[in-house]
Order: sequence, then structure tokens, then C-alpha cells
Amino acid sequence: MNASLVAPRHIVAASAMVRNDKGQILLVRTHRRGWEIPGGQIEIGESLIDGLKREVLEESGVQVEIGRLAVLRSNLTSSIVIFCFEARYLGGQLRPSDETPQVQWVSPERALEMISHPAILQSFQDLMAGAPDVIYRAYYAHPYRLVESHAPH
Repeated sequence: MNASLVAPRHIVAASAMVRNDKGQILLVRTHRRGWEIPGGQIEIGESLIDGLKREVLEESGVQVEIGRLAVLRSNLTSSIVIFCFEARYLGGQLRPSDETPQVQWVSPERALEMISHPAILQSFQDLMAGAPDVIYRAYYAHPYRLVESHAPH
């Protein structure tokens, strides 16, 4: 089939850097990517915010208030666009899931040590930087190769 006749298709996902009142960061361990901030694919008919709240609850057992959009990632390998938000812990008890066998509150410094996936680590570092504008990164995943970056100075 002619590629120009195929409509573009992307997967939309969202993730949240959740902080509690002690300044700790919520991390979940997945089978494929190791430790990361919670998030996942947004379902058809679901808003980014509602989908992200659902994903955080499913993966960690906690309810959150979603804050500002801080990072936008484009995984060119798998056509996934990931919207990364800041978030605040509201309530609930940490509990693992089938998808996330471990869930922890950790210091920001410890989170930097635990996250090993290059794209997720870059995104977490961008979130921690607290830039006033949204940071955009486009990359290939295997191996990780940053191909486009737009970050405020």
C-alpha cells in the first residue's frame, strides 16, 4: 500500500511525576522498563487528565491531582506521544498491580538512581528541572537516540 494513502496513527500516553507532602516521588517498577513514574496509554474517548488519573490509580493505588504539563516526548520507534505532567498526591495506600509489581515513595535523588531507561530518565530530569515552559524531546528507543529537542533556556 502507498504510504501516502495511510492516515498517520499515534498512540497517546501520559505520565505523572507525583509528589507527596514530604517531597518524595512516586515510582512504579514495570516488567519492561524497570522503575519509572506512573502512567500509560489513554483510552479512546478518555481525556488526558482522566486517563492519567486512572493509570496512576491502577498502577499504584493512589489518587492524584494533576498539575501542569511539563514535558512532551515523542517515541519515534513506536509512534507513542507521551504527555508528562506534574502531580500531587491526594490519598490512597500504595499497592502493586500485575503491571507494576513494586511501588515506592522515594527521594528525588534516589529516583534518579533507580530510573535506568534512558528516555524515562531524561524525562524525569526534565521534570525535576522545573522549566517554566514545556520541554519537547523526540527520540528513537532501541538504542536510545535523541533526534530533536526543544527546551527553554
